[in-house]
Amino acid sequence: MTKIADLPDFDVADYLKSDEDIAQYLNVVLEDGDPALLAASIGDVARARGMTQLAKDTGLSRESLYKSLSGQRAPNSDTLFKVMKALGFKLTVQPLVH
Repeated sequence: MTKIADLPDFDVADYLKSDEDIAQYLNVVLEDGDPALLAASIGDVARARGMTQLAKDTGLSRESLYKSLSGQRAPNSDTLFKVMKALGFKLTVQPLVH
């Protein structure tokens, strides 16, 4: 019988290999509507791409990025847009389907 402690750690960042993977992942998270979950998911993407490079590209410190993208709170809009732009993505708006 396999014990949970014997299972390998799962990190979604290990599976975010392409822009398409990342876009699908973030779109699913956006549908949930939870700002903290979105922050944590962007943090997953940031780790997949490299937090050090993201810090350089945004002008924010690594510590600030880790804190903002931890999922403990939602990042402010300035940080959100800087990070998304540096990662090469944009947020879009579409009407809700009723």
